[in-house]
Amino acid sequence: MREKILHKSTELFLTLGFKSVTMDDIASEMGISKKTIYVHFPNKTKLVEAVTFNLFDTICDGIDSICENAPNPIEELYSIKMFVMHHLKNEKSSPQYQLKKYYPKIHGELKFKQFEKMHQSVQESLKQGVDTSLFRETIDIDFISRMYFTGMTGIKDNMFFPSEQFQMEYLMESYLEYHLRAIVTEKGMTILNNFINKNQS
Repeated sequence: MREKILHKSTELFLTLGFKSVTMDDIASEMGISKKTIYVHFPNKTKLVEAVTFNLFDTICDGIDSICENAPNPIEELYSIKMFVMHHLKNEKSSPQYQLKKYYPKIHGELKFKQFEKMHQSVQESLKQGVDTSLFRETIDIDFISRMYFTGMTGIKDNMFFPSEQFQMEYLMESYLEYHLRAIVTEKGMTILNNFINKNQS
Protein backbone atom coordinates (compact mmCIF):
# COMPACT_ATOMS: atom_id res chain seq x y z
CA MET A 1 0.00 0.00 0.00
CA ARG A 2 2.90 2.37 0.80
CA GLU A 3 4.23 1.91 -2.75
CA LYS A 4 0.79 2.52 -4.26
CA ILE A 5 0.39 5.75 -2.26
CA LEU A 6 3.86 6.88 -3.35
CA HIS A 7 3.11 6.11 -6.99
CA LYS A 8 -0.25 7.95 -7.06
CA SER A 9 1.09 10.91 -5.05
CA THR A 10 4.06 11.29 -7.40
CA GLU A 11 1.72 11.38 -10.39
CA LEU A 12 -0.57 13.99 -8.78
CA PHE A 13 2.23 16.20 -7.41
CA LEU A 14 4.01 16.32 -10.77
CA THR A 15 0.82 17.01 -12.70
CA LEU A 16 -0.85 19.49 -10.36
CA GLY A 17 1.94 20.71 -8.05
CA PHE A 18 3.04 19.97 -4.49
CA LYS A 19 0.95 22.78 -3.00
CA SER A 20 -2.24 22.14 -4.96
CA VAL A 21 -2.69 18.46 -4.06
CA THR A 22 -4.18 17.70 -0.63
CA MET A 23 -4.21 14.44 1.34
CA ASP A 24 -7.97 14.34 0.62
CA ASP A 25 -7.27 14.50 -3.13
CA ILE A 26 -4.87 11.55 -2.92
CA ALA A 27 -7.29 9.48 -0.79
CA SER A 28 -10.17 10.28 -3.15
CA GLU A 29 -8.12 9.40 -6.28
CA MET A 30 -7.11 6.08 -4.74
CA GLY A 31 -10.52 5.23 -3.28
CA ILE A 32 -9.06 4.85 0.22
CA SER A 33 -9.50 6.72 3.49
CA LYS A 34 -7.16 9.49 4.56
CA LYS A 35 -6.39 7.40 7.68
CA THR A 36 -4.78 4.76 5.45
CA ILE A 37 -2.35 7.34 4.09
CA TYR A 38 -1.51 8.53 7.62
CA VAL A 39 -0.60 4.95 8.62
CA HIS A 40 2.33 5.17 6.16
CA PHE A 41 3.01 8.93 6.17
CA PRO A 42 2.30 10.91 9.38
CA ASN A 43 1.79 14.20 7.51
CA LYS A 44 1.92 15.77 4.05
CA THR A 45 5.51 17.01 4.49
CA LYS A 46 6.70 13.43 5.11
CA LEU A 47 4.81 12.30 2.00
CA VAL A 48 6.33 15.10 -0.12
CA GLU A 49 9.78 14.15 1.19
CA ALA A 50 9.26 10.45 0.38
CA VAL A 51 7.95 11.24 -3.12
CA THR A 52 10.83 13.64 -3.84
CA PHE A 53 13.64 11.29 -2.82
CA ASN A 54 11.99 8.19 -4.28
CA LEU A 55 11.72 9.98 -7.65
CA PHE A 56 15.33 11.15 -7.31
CA ASP A 57 16.51 7.54 -6.75
CA THR A 58 14.46 6.28 -9.73
CA ILE A 59 15.96 8.96 -11.99
CA CYS A 60 19.50 8.22 -10.73
CA ASP A 61 19.09 4.50 -11.52
CA GLY A 62 17.84 5.35 -15.01
CA ILE A 63 20.73 7.76 -15.63
CA ASP A 64 23.27 5.11 -14.52
CA SER A 65 21.73 2.63 -16.96
CA ILE A 66 21.83 5.17 -19.84
CA CYS A 67 25.49 6.00 -19.09
CA GLU A 68 26.44 2.32 -19.26
CA ASN A 69 24.77 1.78 -22.63
CA ALA A 70 25.09 5.07 -24.56
CA PRO A 71 27.19 4.90 -27.78
CA ASN A 72 28.89 8.25 -27.01
CA PRO A 73 28.71 11.14 -24.50
CA ILE A 74 26.74 13.36 -26.90
CA GLU A 75 23.87 10.91 -27.36
CA GLU A 76 24.13 10.04 -23.67
CA LEU A 77 23.20 13.61 -22.66
CA TYR A 78 20.21 13.66 -25.04
CA SER A 79 19.00 10.26 -23.76
CA ILE A 80 19.25 11.50 -20.16
CA LYS A 81 17.27 14.62 -21.09
CA MET A 82 14.47 12.52 -22.66
CA PHE A 83 14.41 10.14 -19.70
CA VAL A 84 14.25 12.95 -17.12
CA MET A 85 11.55 14.83 -19.08
CA HIS A 86 9.46 11.65 -19.24
CA HIS A 87 9.75 11.07 -15.48
CA LEU A 88 9.02 14.67 -14.56
CA LYS A 89 5.98 14.79 -16.89
CA ASN A 90 7.63 17.72 -18.73
CA GLU A 91 7.34 19.66 -15.46
CA LYS A 92 4.00 21.17 -16.47
CA SER A 93 3.18 22.31 -12.93
CA SER A 94 6.65 23.73 -12.10
CA PRO A 95 7.13 21.19 -9.27
CA GLN A 96 10.66 22.49 -8.53
CA TYR A 97 9.32 26.02 -8.02
CA GLN A 98 6.52 24.83 -5.69
CA LEU A 99 8.91 22.59 -3.79
CA LYS A 100 11.29 25.53 -3.28
CA LYS A 101 8.51 27.88 -2.17
CA TYR A 102 6.49 25.60 0.13
CA TYR A 103 9.03 22.96 1.21
CA PRO A 104 12.37 24.84 1.24
CA LYS A 105 14.16 22.32 3.51
CA ILE A 106 13.30 19.37 1.23
CA HIS A 107 14.20 21.47 -1.83
CA GLY A 108 17.60 22.32 -0.32
CA GLU A 109 18.39 18.66 0.43
CA LEU A 110 17.27 17.61 -3.04
CA LYS A 111 19.35 20.28 -4.75
CA PHE A 112 22.47 19.13 -2.89
CA LYS A 113 21.84 15.48 -3.84
CA GLN A 114 21.16 16.50 -7.45
CA PHE A 115 24.40 18.48 -7.58
CA GLU A 116 26.45 15.57 -6.19
CA LYS A 117 24.93 13.14 -8.68
CA MET A 118 25.08 15.42 -11.72
CA HIS A 119 28.56 16.73 -10.95
CA GLN A 120 29.97 13.19 -10.85
CA SER A 121 27.96 11.96 -13.85
CA VAL A 122 28.83 14.97 -16.06
CA GLN A 123 32.50 14.81 -15.08
CA GLU A 124 32.67 11.16 -16.20
CA SER A 125 30.85 12.00 -19.42
CA LEU A 126 33.19 14.93 -20.18
CA LYS A 127 36.26 12.79 -19.50
CA GLN A 128 34.97 10.10 -21.85
CA GLY A 129 34.30 12.78 -24.49
CA VAL A 130 37.86 14.05 -24.20
CA ASP A 131 39.29 10.48 -24.31
CA THR A 132 37.34 9.71 -27.50
CA SER A 133 38.26 13.07 -29.13
CA LEU A 134 34.63 14.28 -29.19
CA PHE A 135 35.33 17.09 -26.69
CA ARG A 136 38.34 19.42 -26.74
CA GLU A 137 41.21 18.17 -24.58
CA THR A 138 41.80 21.69 -23.18
CA ILE A 139 38.40 21.94 -21.42
CA ASP A 140 38.33 22.35 -17.64
CA ILE A 141 36.19 19.33 -16.68
CA ASP A 142 35.43 20.41 -13.10
CA PHE A 143 34.44 23.96 -14.12
CA ILE A 144 32.24 22.81 -17.02
CA SER A 145 30.41 20.16 -14.96
CA ARG A 146 29.60 22.84 -12.35
CA MET A 147 28.47 25.27 -15.08
CA TYR A 148 26.30 22.57 -16.60
CA PHE A 149 24.50 22.02 -13.29
CA THR A 150 24.11 25.78 -12.75
CA GLY A 151 22.61 26.18 -16.23
CA MET A 152 20.25 23.20 -15.90
CA THR A 153 19.04 24.59 -12.57
CA GLY A 154 18.83 28.13 -13.96
CA ILE A 155 16.52 27.30 -16.86
CA LYS A 156 13.97 25.98 -14.34
CA ASP A 157 13.77 29.37 -12.63
CA ASN A 158 10.36 30.79 -13.47
CA MET A 159 11.56 34.36 -12.89
CA PHE A 160 14.06 34.16 -15.76
CA PHE A 161 12.21 31.71 -17.99
CA PRO A 162 8.45 32.15 -17.39
CA SER A 163 6.57 28.95 -18.25
CA GLU A 164 3.98 30.87 -20.30
CA GLN A 165 6.77 32.00 -22.58
CA PHE A 166 9.11 28.98 -22.64
CA GLN A 167 8.32 25.27 -22.74
CA MET A 168 10.63 23.10 -20.61
CA GLU A 169 11.31 20.79 -23.56
CA TYR A 170 12.53 23.75 -25.62
CA LEU A 171 14.69 25.11 -22.78
CA MET A 172 16.39 21.79 -22.09
CA GLU A 173 17.03 21.09 -25.76
CA SER A 174 18.40 24.59 -26.40
CA TYR A 175 20.61 24.52 -23.32
CA LEU A 176 21.98 21.08 -24.21
CA GLU A 177 22.92 22.21 -27.71
CA TYR A 178 24.45 25.43 -26.32
CA HIS A 179 26.53 23.39 -23.83
CA LEU A 180 27.74 20.84 -26.39
CA ARG A 181 28.61 23.33 -29.13
CA ALA A 182 30.92 25.08 -26.66
CA ILE A 183 33.04 21.97 -25.99
CA VAL A 184 32.96 19.66 -29.05
CA THR A 185 35.81 19.05 -31.46
CA GLU A 186 35.25 18.89 -35.22
CA LYS A 187 34.58 15.14 -34.88
CA GLY A 188 32.09 15.84 -32.07
CA MET A 189 30.40 18.59 -34.08
CA THR A 190 29.73 16.14 -36.93
CA ILE A 191 28.07 13.67 -34.52
CA LEU A 192 26.11 16.48 -32.82
CA ASN A 193 24.81 17.94 -36.11
CA ASN A 194 23.84 14.50 -37.46
CA PHE A 195 22.05 13.69 -34.21
CA ILE A 196 20.15 17.00 -34.13
CA ASN A 197 19.12 16.67 -37.79
CA LYS A 198 17.81 13.16 -37.17
CA ASN A 199 16.05 13.87 -33.88
CA GLN A 200 14.63 17.38 -34.12
CA SER A 201 11.77 17.55 -31.59
